[in-house]
Amino acid sequence: MSPASRGGYRPPRRTPRDGSPWRASRSRPGEKPPGRGPPDRRTGPAGVGGEQVEGRRAVLELLRAGTRPVHELWVAEGLDPSPQLDEIERLAARRKVRTVVVPRRRLEAAARSESPQGVLARARALDEADLDTMAEGAPGRPALLLVLDGVADPHNLGSLLRTAECAGVTGLVLPRHRAVHVTPTVAKVAAGAIEHVPIAVVPGIPGALARLSQLGVTVIGLDAEASMSLYELGAQADDPVALVLGSEGRGLARLSRKRCRLVVSIPRGGRLESLNVASAGAVACFELARHRHQRSGPPGGRARAEPVVGVEPTT
Repeated sequence: MSPASRGGYRPPRRTPRDGSPWRASRSRPGEKPPGRGPPDRRTGPAGVGGEQVEGRRAVLELLRAGTRPVHELWVAEGLDPSPQLDEIERLAARRKVRTVVVPRRRLEAAARSESPQGVLARARALDEADLDTMAEGAPGRPALLLVLDGVADPHNLGSLLRTAECAGVTGLVLPRHRAVHVTPTVAKVAAGAIEHVPIAVVPGIPGALARLSQLGVTVIGLDAEASMSLYELGAQADDPVALVLGSEGRGLARLSRKRCRLVVSIPRGGRLESLNVASAGAVACFELARHRHQRSGPPGGRARAEPVVGVEPTT
């Protein structure tokens, strides 16, 4: 009985509809895996990261975006058929990406996220964006930047990237040291957002905030103890804005707080002291986006037919 008749995933031998060759091959003895490393918490100074992308949604968006070369795609044997796998297959063939079918155990051994979902890709690292250029905003939109002052958990960074992309954030700023960059876990949790949100890596957050202020960007810090409410922001939310979030545990650093023009908090109605950084960032990003939507409509002037926030799986 063939793998296809048993319901397992197998790349087809046919030529895809777009005429490009499907170049799947099985792994060979001694072939080097895409990458096997320590726990997924890489921090600077190696740049933004993003060389290894895992998970179906993240790999699919990597191929859809087409913003950087994809060197190799690994697909595990015996996967159940799915529309996502079909599209990954089609796009990989169109872009002439070398595709290797490997035993599932081997792919999982090479993966650095908890559940790669049978798909793993190697690509060129993400380019670092220029801070001054990001301060200019996007076409037709003033800058809405998210500045992360030492976020160390890959799941938090991935969630914040996905939030940022959905809320219309025009760029993200990370410190070069003592903070997580784009690891395979970050890429998977971000579900493709790393392909669309420019990321600048700076020597220090206080210096970057000072530079943004010089460029006319209003720097707003988020701190649980601030007396001013996030919901009290008025016209400032429509200006070029940099929203600053502190690290897990310690929150906004003293020097970073001093560089903020405004420091605001999210009003709480319960007994817990604070939200986690990813949740707080989501509330603040969408509150700033709401202000802008009321004034000028959604980013790009197009209303979405479906809700931006749903209950779909995170990967």
